[in-house]
Amino acid sequence: MGVILDSSILIAAERKRFDLARFLSAHPRELFFITTITASELLHGCARAGDAGIRERRTKFVEDVLQDYAVLPFNLAEAREHAQLWADLEIKGTLIGERDLLIASIAKATGHSLATLNRNEFARIPGLALINVGAFTLP
Repeated sequence: MGVILDSSILIAAERKRFDLARFLSAHPRELFFITTITASELLHGCARAGDAGIRERRTKFVEDVLQDYAVLPFNLAEAREHAQLWADLEIKGTLIGERDLLIASIAKATGHSLATLNRNEFARIPGLALINVGAFTLP
């Protein structure tokens, strides 16, 4: 299977706080993906940038990401996974953010692991394989 790059990783990479190139090199046999949810989060970051220079830099970065990685959709299989996870976490009182839950649902439904800087949030999802990314963060 492959690895889904969470928006937290990509945002940190764009801000020079995560060494994405080194992370990718450390996993040469993996296929990397993003989700439609991550694409939306990244595009939202471009749209809300108040400074033209920041907007231009972000847009270039995001367009490169959208070109470099296959984008996994949220379809019926993912919706079923999402509904079950949502109910399970709600019953336990351990809900995570809406968009994170959507991303986790895509990862679980497709069998991919997830690379994220929000490990504590995603660790609440039973059976979700998380990639350790701590060694690739930058000061």
